[in-house]
Amino acid sequence: MSKEYLVIGRTDGTTRNGSPFVNLKVTNLEGTENIAVWDVPKTAGPKVGQTVIFMSIKDNGGKKSASNLDMTVGTFPVEEHPLYHLMPRPVKREEWDKCIGRLLSFCTDAQLRPIIEDFSEKLYRPYSEKPAATSVHHAFPGGLLNHTYQMLNMLSGLYPTLPYAIKIERCILAILFHDYGKVYEYNREGETQESMYLLGHIYISAHLLHNVLKEKGVDEREIDRIVHGVLAHHGQLEYGSPVMPCTQEAVIVTLLDNLSAKTDTIEGTGNMEHSFPLGTHVVK
Repeated sequence: MSKEYLVIGRTDGTTRNGSPFVNLKVTNLEGTENIAVWDVPKTAGPKVGQTVIFMSIKDNGGKKSASNLDMTVGTFPVEEHPLYHLMPRPVKREEWDKCIGRLLSFCTDAQLRPIIEDFSEKLYRPYSEKPAATSVHHAFPGGLLNHTYQMLNMLSGLYPTLPYAIKIERCILAILFHDYGKVYEYNREGETQESMYLLGHIYISAHLLHNVLKEKGVDEREIDRIVHGVLAHHGQLEYGSPVMPCTQEAVIVTLLDNLSAKTDTIEGTGNMEHSFPLGTHVVK
């Protein structure tokens, strides 16, 4: 019996004998599946957000696969389609602006506040078009915006409860820019670009933020503490951070990034399916 799914993630690969394949993360009203589809070139097959129908799916000990001959690629569903709402959509502009406004109400640094206002405006559109990853978390067009919004929104709730002398402007700017480099690492479909391998998103993000702050005349010591939040946001050297988080603000940014990413990872993982980023199986 054929089944229709919505593609919510795609990763391209090559077998040992050189044959191309894709790992598709697909979903429908029954649940989420990971399916390897053989003999699908990088330029072919469904894109994220497109529907696909499988006539047959093989199950080998929980690992599911199909031939490209058993797969029919559909269309990008419109709002009336029953699977349309299973695809995460970018955060609406009014929600983004509301969150930024709430955070700005906590800001007291007259030099940093207009920088936050300016770039929260400039970054909305590119972030609403790009994914935050290819498969691990927020791997859909606009996922970069959703991920950033989640972190900012959590910060707005956390900050008033903290009894510590932290500077919220450092957190806001580090969150706004922490994944900026992903605008260059991925195209809209989530395909990796040269910048991922030549520079990496952490360097691109930190480099731009440093230049922006320096151009605005921000003190070098303050620049170091803001940019540190970007450089350290992966939390561990083995996870790609050039440095470990060593300020209160950087620790907050790191933990918010981790919380947003891991909860989305669970959302996109099927029941009883092993999640490599989490190091465990997910139970729903």
